[in-house]
Amino acid sequence: MKFRHKTLNEIADMICGNAQVADRYFQYRTTNTLDEFFNDAEARHIEGYGSSRARWTADMLDSILSEPWPSPTIPPDTFARVIRLLMEQEDAKDEPPDRPGALAQLNKSLQREGFQAFYGSDGHCYLRHIVTGSAGTLLHPSPHRPFTPAEVEKRKRLSEYLDRISEDELIEQVLLPVFRQLGFHRVTAAGHKDKALEYGKDVWMRYQLPTQHFLYFGLQAKKGKLDSAGATKGGNANVAEVHHQALMMLAHEIFDPETSRRVLVDHAFIVAGGEITKPARAWLGNALDASKRSQIMFMDRDDILNLYVVANLPLPEGALPDQPAEPDPWDPF
Repeated sequence: MKFRHKTLNEIADMICGNAQVADRYFQYRTTNTLDEFFNDAEARHIEGYGSSRARWTADMLDSILSEPWPSPTIPPDTFARVIRLLMEQEDAKDEPPDRPGALAQLNKSLQREGFQAFYGSDGHCYLRHIVTGSAGTLLHPSPHRPFTPAEVEKRKRLSEYLDRISEDELIEQVLLPVFRQLGFHRVTAAGHKDKALEYGKDVWMRYQLPTQHFLYFGLQAKKGKLDSAGATKGGNANVAEVHHQALMMLAHEIFDPETSRRVLVDHAFIVAGGEITKPARAWLGNALDASKRSQIMFMDRDDILNLYVVANLPLPEGALPDQPAEPDPWDPF
């Protein structure tokens, strides 16, 4: 994958701090500071500076983009680090820390190649593919990493939202955006409201491997807790029901309209908006044979919350804090 020379030259001017517009929003970098910049980005240096700093920087960018891409929609990590360093908020010049002028100029160049830069909740700049919405690997650190205070608050609000919503809303408002952001393709709800042609799955999707092969996934979602109790309380689901649906999911073909063929589900996600108890996991594992057991993956509320936060998705509308009412300008009181 390559970027056009025009795009490389424009980004090189931003890194160097050249030209009138770039000089307005970006720090000027000398030869030595350019070396430090690319060292910090862990980029492999190329020999010689050629006719100018900008020309050498453009050649460096071209060399970086010649590295293997994780997927056609995700540039190399080295390029993601270059953009992250270029857009550090502490380097803001004559504008607020979120750098609206610099971001607009960078996106004017990146959009030509189908990408968009944006700031995450952690204050760092990331890249997103405009058409698919998939983001670079630097955007998806471990969901088990420590969270910032803002992320803890976001996680709390989302947890309260999960207590209030229905199963359909869990799928539409939370699960579909998460899996799309994580790079899955054709994320499709399977008619959950009318139960039409579900065959044990609420969602199907596919994931493209670097070899260009596809893996297909089915997802069965339950709003509440998933347990193995003989008498299940209201709002919870019994693992025996999920067992039956998992077998249906793995045995039934789905039609992929992009490849015009019917395929079997390779893996199944069992997702609960509450807890999946250890006895429930153990019962389902014992009930499935060895081949099907390896195809089942579990996600409970903690997994959903952590993935949603690290994927940097905005809160659903129903989870946003209440806004104070606007005062009536005509009300004297």
